[in-house]
Amino acid sequence: MQPFVFNTVPQLICRPGSALALAESCQRLGIRQPLLVTDPGLIGIGLVQPVQAALEAAGMPVVLYDQVREDPPEATVEAAAALGRAAGVDGVIALGGGSSMDVAKVVAALLAGSQPLQALYGVDQISGGRLPLILVPTTAGTGSEVTPVAVITTGETTKAGVSSAVLLPDVALLDADLTLGLPPRVTAMTGVDAMVHAIEAYTSKLKKNPVSDNLAREALRLLATHIRTAVSDGDNREARAAMLLGACLAGQAFANAPVAAVHALAYPLGGHYHIPHGLSNSLVLPAVLSYNMPAAEARYAELAEIVVPGITGSVSARASALVEALKQLIADVGLPATLADAGVPAADLPMLAADAMQQQRLLVNNPREVSEADALAIYRAAHGAGA
Repeated sequence: MQPFVFNTVPQLICRPGSALALAESCQRLGIRQPLLVTDPGLIGIGLVQPVQAALEAAGMPVVLYDQVREDPPEATVEAAAALGRAAGVDGVIALGGGSSMDVAKVVAALLAGSQPLQALYGVDQISGGRLPLILVPTTAGTGSEVTPVAVITTGETTKAGVSSAVLLPDVALLDADLTLGLPPRVTAMTGVDAMVHAIEAYTSKLKKNPVSDNLAREALRLLATHIRTAVSDGDNREARAAMLLGACLAGQAFANAPVAAVHALAYPLGGHYHIPHGLSNSLVLPAVLSYNMPAAEARYAELAEIVVPGITGSVSARASALVEALKQLIADVGLPATLADAGVPAADLPMLAADAMQQQRLLVNNPREVSEADALAIYRAAHGAGA
């Protein structure tokens, strides 16, 4: 066994209704006046107000920042930090999807130190600590509540990551009640995103390890078993809880055994066409798996036994069955099958391939080396007929 290091959050709370008891965690962490980071959509559907009211009833006046949007730009991070600094907050809570959690992570670091935002980009660039931090996901996808990474939009088509163990929160709180009624399309996109995290962690080239492997397998089992029900019956609490836990376990897996070519090729789709991250992953997933087959066939065959219980046959047959099963799952949950279906012009594929080459921090984890020509071939396969 090769040596490895595994980092994760100190406390994981997984209990329906636990978001209304956030004050208990705040008290334990010494938070008296939290900055609550969320988005306007959750305010609009009334998800935030009960949580805020419960905190304030416990004697914790909340400073609310509710302007996070998808793919948050630097201006959002700066505005949230300025609000928290002016109010003198002593802790940060995120309630939302990956965007809100990423903003909260970076803000917690900015408020505890003197570094400017631009100095935090890269790996282990945070020189100070952070404020106490609690992350509460409202979607089952990113796993951001248990990862040491935050991604911020830095330009019209560019993003940058902050990667540091400092960003791991003190508490990750999983409350399935917060995900009840999540729209089917969002459920589908975030669910497939989490499945990609599990698959790529399991086949990660450089840091694959036994702990991440087991987390990835259980995550994939939970997600593959429950995603169709969660999409078709948004109020099914059992399915919602399974998806939320599956996404979290996948997050713990890929936080330690990083993702690879699926994400590397997905990022340019988000940058150029503002395709949601989970959908971007879904669109290139089958083509990347097919490309990786010569290097990852045995591991894909092992995962096929989870996604297609009872499957038999040769290693090659089982690995191929995984790809076909995922294509069927993507269709079953109502997501487009090809880049052409998603409106990506065939003429743009060479540009996307060139952009994907900028994601070397991800591509080095892929089980098979990817050149620019390989990336173009993958995009063409993902685009469908006529590419």
